[in-house]
Amino acid sequence: MAAGQALAALLAALLAVSAQLLPPQASFAISLRKVDNTTVTIKLKPGVSSSCKMRIRSIIGSQLILKPGENVTFTFTCSTPEKYFIMEIQKNIDCVSGPCPFGDVYLYPVQLPRLNRTYIWDVKASTKAGLELKFSAPWLRQIEPGETCSDFISYNINSCIDNAMVNIGTFCRNGSVSRVKLLGGVVMSLHLPWDSSLTTSAFNIANRTSIKRLCIIESILKGESSITLMSPNYPLGFPEDELMTWQFVVPSSMRASVFFHNYSLSNCERKEERVEYYIPGSLSNPEVFKLSDSQPANIAGSFNMSLQGCDQDAQNPGILRLLFQVIVQHPQLDENVTHLVDLSKERNMTVTIHSEGWPGRIPLMSEPACLICKDPRTCDRVLTLASGTVYRISFLCKDLSHLRITAEKGINCVDLRWCQRKIYSLSVPKAIMQLPIRLYKFTWKLLAPDLINIEVTSPSLKLQQDVPEQRCNRSYSYSIVSATPESELNVGVFCPGGSIEKIQMRNNITITLRAFGKGFINESNHQDLKMSFVPHIKDECSFTVSPNPKAKVYLQTPNSPYGLPPYVSISWYIIVPSKQIARLGFPKDRMGIACETGRAYINIKEETSGAEETVRREDEVLPDPRNMYHNFWVNISNCKPVDKMQLTLEFWVTFADKQIDLGIILAVVAGAGVLLAIGLTVCYVKKKKKKTQNPMVGVYNANVNTQMPGKKSLFRKGRRNNESHVYAVIDDAVVYGHLLKESNGSVAPEVDVYRPFDGRIGSLPPSPPPFSFRKDIKCSSNTEEESPPLMDTDHDTYTFAHQKLGQLEDSGDANEKDKGDTSMPLLESKKQDGLVE
Repeated sequence: MAAGQALAALLAALLAVSAQLLPPQASFAISLRKVDNTTVTIKLKPGVSSSCKMRIRSIIGSQLILKPGENVTFTFTCSTPEKYFIMEIQKNIDCVSGPCPFGDVYLYPVQLPRLNRTYIWDVKASTKAGLELKFSAPWLRQIEPGETCSDFISYNINSCIDNAMVNIGTFCRNGSVSRVKLLGGVVMSLHLPWDSSLTTSAFNIANRTSIKRLCIIESILKGESSITLMSPNYPLGFPEDELMTWQFVVPSSMRASVFFHNYSLSNCERKEERVEYYIPGSLSNPEVFKLSDSQPANIAGSFNMSLQGCDQDAQNPGILRLLFQVIVQHPQLDENVTHLVDLSKERNMTVTIHSEGWPGRIPLMSEPACLICKDPRTCDRVLTLASGTVYRISFLCKDLSHLRITAEKGINCVDLRWCQRKIYSLSVPKAIMQLPIRLYKFTWKLLAPDLINIEVTSPSLKLQQDVPEQRCNRSYSYSIVSATPESELNVGVFCPGGSIEKIQMRNNITITLRAFGKGFINESNHQDLKMSFVPHIKDECSFTVSPNPKAKVYLQTPNSPYGLPPYVSISWYIIVPSKQIARLGFPKDRMGIACETGRAYINIKEETSGAEETVRREDEVLPDPRNMYHNFWVNISNCKPVDKMQLTLEFWVTFADKQIDLGIILAVVAGAGVLLAIGLTVCYVKKKKKKTQNPMVGVYNANVNTQMPGKKSLFRKGRRNNESHVYAVIDDAVVYGHLLKESNGSVAPEVDVYRPFDGRIGSLPPSPPPFSFRKDIKCSSNTEEESPPLMDTDHDTYTFAHQKLGQLEDSGDANEKDKGDTSMPLLESKKQDGLVE
């Protein structure tokens, strides 16, 4: 191996020596005229060391400097010198002590080696005079420092003021910059790659009167275009207290807009840094703006823009710099059409209209601009509208499909007594939906105080959880996130048209509606998502699921696929429709985790008395599919799993109609038949027993005179002589005297205790009750004028003989037997019978 290495080293040395001894590939002759005041320098690229050399006669070297009036012939010792050498050709032009060679600038000398080369024209001129660099079409395009041109051909312009060099900018070909006017001297550089075929400088130098400012850059914008320009010395500071101008030549039929993308301000002691616009036709020329202001837009035709510096603080000067964009467009057909956006009744809401992909994607400068205007002269790619205000906006955009709307609304519960009674509608305001722009997303940030939770409902549409087995395919969806300052729980993605009726969550909630297509415009009319603040719940999240009959529901733990956070508990309350049976199942056999601390559980329980609760731990097999006949709960509680293990669990619920067993129907019919037979038998026995028993009797007290003095009755036979006062049947429990109550000054018996006989009872009604039962007694002065049947009659009383067990006497005997017991006064008799309280 050592011998091989030695041989390789020897071969390398021979090749190096042969490279120097071999005849050259080609020879080059350079001859410089003294009057051209041009110097040519050939040298190695910075940081490159090579064995390739230059040979001048017998002299071998790595650098050649050729001064005015000299000539030389040389060769390179390698075939690819462009890899190692560069060339600088500098021409000095003195416009102070002698006449200036104005006119076209040529690339001199000719027939130079094919190396990367830089042409430098150093023009010295008085600060009282101005120089103009005029470029041939297709003109120049300014680029940022560090940026390269696609063809590697670039121009660099520097201005000399009082021996200070100011970099006006670096430019590529194919742009809009047609002229640069400078005060004093200029150093102009043209960089060409070794393989460039460019033979002309593409610019000329002209003499101009003093421009009284650092420079003037002219930009010609013929059609729709977008250009980027920078202040001199960018990104370093603009010279102190200097003034420069950009002149934009725009057809009167076009519209131009200015946008500042990057700027900074210096610390001014005197004056103020500003931007001035001279717009033909404006009534307030020059229009003065701060760099922080929105710059003019929708300008018709040509205009000038000037940047003015200030006297800076010597100790802390700061940096004034500016990078801006000018966009030129055709006037839109609807540029005078304004759209009303009424946000006056909204609170805590912002609406941002922006280009597609914002804010992550910044539109390229070359892309056609879609501008949103608050007024005819205030337009931007991004416009933010605040609640509580009415806006009239317009658009400068060929295709509005490139624009999107992003909105955000905050709902905060400050007063618990007020917000707990309020239901908030989470729907996109009509003011937004009326705009001819697609909604990208609408975010609600719901802030709840301690011990108050948030409830989200979808009463009519209900929500469907987006899971692998049941993806959302609607034109919009909701992303729900529960967050605290320390943690965040992604509850899930939901869309309308499912079975989830309600979600209760702890902590602050962020709900983001994302629209996916034009169909949202129609579906937005049926939004029904609502929220309210509710009392504290024990679980982190609780779902109420109310499926339609025969629906199949897939449900999943939140925070998928990253897993449920440790010690979090989630519940689902599933409502089983009437006449339905639910079947609950788990796709996996186990939870798939091992606990480091605590235990993970699944609890299943039907909401019915005596229902058994099914419990499984993380180390047990999950329940087999089972039928649920009533509403039921599913609760999943997490432990702290071991590293890299996450609890993600899914289950499904299906529904089917209840099947009625024929045996049950027959058993019910048989039971009904038995009960009917028993009922008929009981009725028959009671009826027969009733016929064999003696009736209960009422006893009339004949020893008490209740007849008032007066005329004799018109009827010959009174109640005393008949048996109309004898009751056929009186129940033992019917004792009515102490149950009488007053009603409107008269006495009436209780309906369910005593019912008067409806038949004919004689010439007079029963005697009135005792005085103790009456509320008041009224006397009539015309008693004597009353009709005889009411005056001359007996006032009979009623007593009841209570039936004793075994008593079989007939009603007539019983009546006679009780006559001997009726000699006591009427009131005393009633007290004994319990009729007087």
